[in-house]
Amino acid sequence: MNKSAKNPFFARRGLMLVLSSPSGAGKTTISRALLQHDPNLVLSVSYTTRPMRPGERDGVDYHFADEATFKTTIEKGGFIEHAFVFGHYYGTPREPVERALRQGIDVLFDIDWQGTQQLTQNALTRADLVSIFILPPSTDVLEERLRRRAQDTEDVVRSRMAKAADEMSHYAEYDYVIVNDDIARSVAHVQAIVTAERLRRHRQVDLREFVEKLRTPQRSL
Repeated sequence: MNKSAKNPFFARRGLMLVLSSPSGAGKTTISRALLQHDPNLVLSVSYTTRPMRPGERDGVDYHFADEATFKTTIEKGGFIEHAFVFGHYYGTPREPVERALRQGIDVLFDIDWQGTQQLTQNALTRADLVSIFILPPSTDVLEERLRRRAQDTEDVVRSRMAKAADEMSHYAEYDYVIVNDDIARSVAHVQAIVTAERLRRHRQVDLREFVEKLRTPQRSL
């Protein structure tokens, strides 16, 4: 495990940062801003069976797979979490996440509450997980955002709005809750959470050895 460039004294174990929200509440926009400004944060690239959208790249936005391949990976235990959402499968590959945490790299997850529950159950340790739920300021704003992005049909928009009430009922399962009425402010709040969580004692892998050296009298030459 490498020592962080911001902390040359001892190594730190990476954390799993989960952002969840109903569709349109802003978690993907917040995620992109975090990744742009934080070199020690990487996005967990999920597998999905849904079709590729315009502008998306395989292996960057998602790993696009057919349903047979996805189900085989489930059977082999290759996903740390997976879910069936709006007619398609989504899943997070296990091995790249565990490798990143060992190397002191933080991994960002843009997943729903179902995926968060599985991640909590399947993580190497619950202490690795930091979860944040993003709420919209109102349902009117949520619907406006869904229509503005013009990626879904009218039926899908209605389905997402119908599902939003149930999704938002799971806010209490998360460590933190942010109302996204302003993207810049919401990003700043998440950054503050990440900074604090990185400093938690249990993430400082070599902290005990460092303190013991400080406590040991040094011989003068």
